[in-house]
Amino acid sequence: MKHLSKILLLLVLAVATLSCKKESKEEPSGPTDAQGRVIISGNITANRTLFAREKYILQGFVNVKAGATLTIEPGTIIFGDKQTTGTLIVERGGRIEANGSVDRPIVFTSAQPKGQRNYGDWGGIVILGDAPTNKPTDTQVEGVPFPYGGTNANSNSGTLRYVRIEFSGVAITPNNEINGLTLGGVGAGTKIEYIQVSYCGDDSYEWFGGNVDAKYLIAFRGWDDDFDCDFGFSGKVQYGVSFRDPVINDQSASNGFEVDNDAQGTTATPLTSATFSNITIVGPYGRPGVTAFGNDAQWGRAMHLRRNSAMTIVNSLFMGFKEGLRLDGTTTLANYTANTGQLNNNIVAGMTVGAVTGAGGVTTPQATEYWNRQGGNNSILADYSTLGLNTNIFNLTAPNFLPSAGSPLLSGAAFPGKAADAFFDKVQFRGAFGSANWAQGWTNFDPQNADY
Repeated sequence: MKHLSKILLLLVLAVATLSCKKESKEEPSGPTDAQGRVIISGNITANRTLFAREKYILQGFVNVKAGATLTIEPGTIIFGDKQTTGTLIVERGGRIEANGSVDRPIVFTSAQPKGQRNYGDWGGIVILGDAPTNKPTDTQVEGVPFPYGGTNANSNSGTLRYVRIEFSGVAITPNNEINGLTLGGVGAGTKIEYIQVSYCGDDSYEWFGGNVDAKYLIAFRGWDDDFDCDFGFSGKVQYGVSFRDPVINDQSASNGFEVDNDAQGTTATPLTSATFSNITIVGPYGRPGVTAFGNDAQWGRAMHLRRNSAMTIVNSLFMGFKEGLRLDGTTTLANYTANTGQLNNNIVAGMTVGAVTGAGGVTTPQATEYWNRQGGNNSILADYSTLGLNTNIFNLTAPNFLPSAGSPLLSGAAFPGKAADAFFDKVQFRGAFGSANWAQGWTNFDPQNADY
């Protein structure tokens, strides 16, 4: 009996000890603001973890310094302060481990109240690595005064997985903006998948060199470009969708893809030569009942390939812009005719000005000849009527991108050339979705009304 009593006493003490530890752990991990959110500011110089039980607010530039790792638990919510342009910057040699899950995504969002959130309420996420670019390694990335790039193609800046980035993207000075997700010289050791950038005040995604790969990317109702690639980006991306708000566009012209080798179109290497497969770009035009298009003159192209770029895009669907493809510049065209860049098995549909056009010394007949070349298997459709689109694809707060049963989009994909790489799933469908909805569960297409 005495022995049993001792055991019971030890159990009671153990439970009490665990309870004390639990209560202690749940104390705020730092100073808080008036709403009880833990303030994160300045430099992170040692390993730090953000817990899902707390809410956080980024104030000013928050820098994860070289040698430090920022770990973020699934389900954590991080707000960006508007007044100080809260921005998370992972510097060269720093790491972020943001591993959300389908039922517990990590959310970076506006600190403004429900119903009052807007484009550019905070900065965004900037990850800087030391993988190759075609710029000097002391070059500072757009938007923030920190360098990126190097010689380590396999460098690892961490993981972003099941992450939402909402109401970010702000101009620091004219033509110097922070994007939703900026990747500067990020290497192939980094893992990026299941990312949704919504209501971004600049580009949703921008790559400045590097060779990081990614899958499952969403650009939703952004302001400027959806996928912007520069300075020798040479990674691989599969499954991406962009969806435009028909009345929101940028004075610089809003595009689906905007691709440059560099600002001057030089021959600097590595060339901007990334490979994208299974992309769906949903532009503003051709939607039932929609007649207002913001500043109509500011809508650009589904693909603007220019300045000596050599991007490969395959198995993709482009809908509802003024132009489907603009091949801009004689060096750009030369890259495609030499097969340095490849456009294969793509569809452009419902363009209001021209499906394929030329510029910068390239004539429209030359651009069209490339698009229609034998073996390219690219096609042009006047409208969407034969695509078998989901009836809710244009819903502004709950779009459904899955093709209907029997849609021609469910077949026709091929993976020749650069797309033969083992990174790419050799699926049958064209566009971002087949019969499975990889956007289900972790996304939010109405973050304005989300309760955070």
